[in-house]
Amino acid sequence: MADEYFLLVCDDVPHDVVLTDPGVRVMDVVQVVRRLTGLSLWRSKVLATQVPAVVLAGVPEEYAAAAVSALLDAGARAETRGQPEPDFLKH
Repeated sequence: MADEYFLLVCDDVPHDVVLTDPGVRVMDVVQVVRRLTGLSLWRSKVLATQVPAVVLAGVPEEYAAAAVSALLDAGARAETRGQPEPDFLKH
């Protein structure tokens, strides 16, 4: 029996939050990354300083937009990126 895959119209395309530049207020950005991810302070600092870095992966668009807004408020440059459609859905 062949596997069948369905993409529902109501499904939201998952988004990634990408930190592109921590800016000059690195510790403020580290605190925001820590709050968003739940990582330790040390791991958040490593993530925030190794850019470009995916801070959140596969989150809904509204949550991704809120996360980017929080990072921008802390002085960083960040963006959301929609995840590409899987190959098996392309016809």
